[in-house]
Amino acid sequence: MSRFVSVGECMIEMSGGDAGNYRLGYAGDTLNTAWYARACLPAEWTVDYVTALGDDLYSQQMVEFFADNGIGTGHIQKLEGKRPGLYLIHQAEGDRHFTYWRGQSAAKQMADAPGALNDALAGADIAYFSGISLAILNARSRGRLIRAIHLARESGAWVAFDPNERPALWTSPKVMGSTIAAAAIVADIVLPTFPDEAALFGDASPEAVAERYLSWGAEEVVVKNGAEPAYVASREGQGRVAPQPGAKSVDPTGAGDSFNGAYLAARAAGRPPLEAAAAAHAIAATVIGHRGALVPHALLAR
Repeated sequence: MSRFVSVGECMIEMSGGDAGNYRLGYAGDTLNTAWYARACLPAEWTVDYVTALGDDLYSQQMVEFFADNGIGTGHIQKLEGKRPGLYLIHQAEGDRHFTYWRGQSAAKQMADAPGALNDALAGADIAYFSGISLAILNARSRGRLIRAIHLARESGAWVAFDPNERPALWTSPKVMGSTIAAAAIVADIVLPTFPDEAALFGDASPEAVAERYLSWGAEEVVVKNGAEPAYVASREGQGRVAPQPGAKSVDPTGAGDSFNGAYLAARAAGRPPLEAAAAAHAIAATVIGHRGALVPHALLAR
């Protein structure tokens, strides 16, 4: 039995807003990736989500939602008096805008219990986390998460990391950059997004992004770039992989996360990086054709 473990924060999502009516759902970058990894991995793989939730009704409903969709919940901490974070999506000037409430988010304390993350990651074949996983934690807890990931890698896990830079979550670009660098050092596969990297590190091209992460020790880098080709680089070679032509974008939410989940599933199946990127683009093309971050598994071509 092989095991994919994703660490981070899932939030309550309130979307829609027409005539004041909103639809409740769940989303978060690392949960989204776990969702698509579950859709694309063979049945003999288990997919676990590692986070902390509260003891409220919505935390319990979230756990039930995960379990009903094949995502393991055995390492989700339950914290008294806490609850999930929440965000609301509204439309304005032809674009989506996000408003967040994270003050009581239990996930901010997921690294506080001694040994909890080490236990959750024990036996992982693929361990996945993101810059947001780190951004929501305090400095000491960020160190605990990175150490737990490093220990998993030392025990044989393949570590994948999406820097997913979100400046609003960090105290400064300097702190964000140094933490991203520290996390990337313990990763085998890095899955950055070019505009984010250019804004933070000043990279002039996807090739420059890949070169930097390879120099920090990554074995494989896949630079996503929206509707432009992904740039794939490893110590064995490099190349560009374009998205499938003709994909209609209804809602881009979760596209990058779905790419990550599908890419890692394809690599776990032994497909080479360029083929894995093509498979990931195919899943992302389906995702952008539907509203919401989580497209039902039955609608995803494998």
